Amino acid sequence: MKQIRMFLPLAVFIFALIAWGRATNSAAAASALQTQPVQQPLPTLASILDVEISNVEKQIVEVAEAMPEDKYNFSPESLHIPGSDYKGVRTFAVEVKHVAASNYFIWSHLTGDKLPEGLKDGNGPENLKSKADIIKFLQDSFVLGHKAAATLTPENMSQAAEGSKSTRLRLATFGVAHAFDHYGQMVEYLRMNGIVPPASRGKSE
Repeated sequence: MKQIRMFLPLAVFIFALIAWGRATNSAAAASALQTQPVQQPLPTLASILDVEISNVEKQIVEVAEAMPEDKYNFSPESLHIPGSDYKGVRTFAVEVKHVAASNYFIWSHLTGDKLPEGLKDGNGPENLKSKADIIKFLQDSFVLGHKAAATLTPENMSQAAEGSKSTRLRLATFGVAHAFDHYGQMVEYLRMNGIVPPASRGKSE
């Protein structure tokens, strides 16, 4: 009986030590789980292209908004630069409408959407005259672009798009490339009017 009394405190101490060790290990494991970075889903073909469309959309819309409305009918032809040949080039307004019209013509093959009323050629609807209406037309065309990107999968990307000989991937990416091409032209139109393009401005501007 005396021996049992002697060993009882020791047994309690050992059990307490084991319990403390288990609690410490559990806390450490929980802390490790909390500090581990959350696994992000892998990008898909559709999500990668959607980011590219967002990038060019931001650049184009910002440029369209930066040009004053009274300069929307500007073209370099009006400057009569010696040695230049700008005869018949698009005005700034038509440049913006051309990007939007092309977006519709290109990406509608992927979505199956009908073209907007009045859209007959690459210069966009003739009835769109105001800056606000033209920018709305541009923004709506990029909505279609995001819809088109969402249709792409590894299984269908090499298939011919509805009503086109081009593959779905070719049309999806060409829309982005074409918009960036005209972005470069629109930037020059801004600079010819003494306007620094938004993407080239410092944080303080």
